Amino acid sequence: MNLTLKVWRQKDRNDAGRFVTYEARDIIPDMSFLEMLDVVNEGLIAKGEEPIAFDSDCREGICGTCSMVINGTAHGGEKGTTVCQLHMRHFADGQTLTIEPWRAKPFPILRDLITDRRAFDRIIQAGGFISVNTGGTPDGNAIPVGKTISDHAMDAAACIGCGACVAACKNASAMLFVAAKVSHLNTLPQGKPEKERRVLNMVRTMDGEGFGNCTVTGSCEAVCPKQISLDFIAQMNREYGKAILSNPLERKAGSEG
Repeated sequence: MNLTLKVWRQKDRNDAGRFVTYEARDIIPDMSFLEMLDVVNEGLIAKGEEPIAFDSDCREGICGTCSMVINGTAHGGEKGTTVCQLHMRHFADGQTLTIEPWRAKPFPILRDLITDRRAFDRIIQAGGFISVNTGGTPDGNAIPVGKTISDHAMDAAACIGCGACVAACKNASAMLFVAAKVSHLNTLPQGKPEKERRVLNMVRTMDGEGFGNCTVTGSCEAVCPKQISLDFIAQMNREYGKAILSNPLERKAGSEG
């Protein structure tokens, strides 16, 4: 199959950037989208041109680094699929594909299709952990966890932090990502002692990074490759409200803001 690609090219974060048209020839339908880009890059290198820069790592739908927007949809529009697991058979021969990076102020473009998503790392550093005593490894069954609770926590933990939710949201909100991380740890017994501090710190850091507010359009859930539910946003909002009420200084700061 043959395709026309309109790819966003940008030398660095200070460059204005532009779309450049390329031809992808003799593409095998069973190739993944990233394998198709590899073929295009091999052709560009052979001609002495700069290859298209994009992120990838596991190429198994696990790491979340293959972040790009294809024809206006984060990860290409196949439900529950990352770009690296998106196969070319989902496109038509002769089709034109527009490929661009995540578009959000907190995710500055570094080069071409690569964005700086360290804002997510800083949110995780603010509260995405539990505190435990050092020493010997505790027994895995020392703290019983019911199946309903463990299943709920695992559903939240499925988030791979790719940032598609931010890219799809008209407000560039990171609520689905933060809610998944907060809900994952706050649901489990090990995360209960710090749950109030966790939700306050992570939400505060999210706001400080410049992510927008959630208006519950559902676009984030629609493009999430792990199909994280909007229910986790509701859970985080409840826990955030309880944490505010339980901390007088937070209530005062909120009223002054």
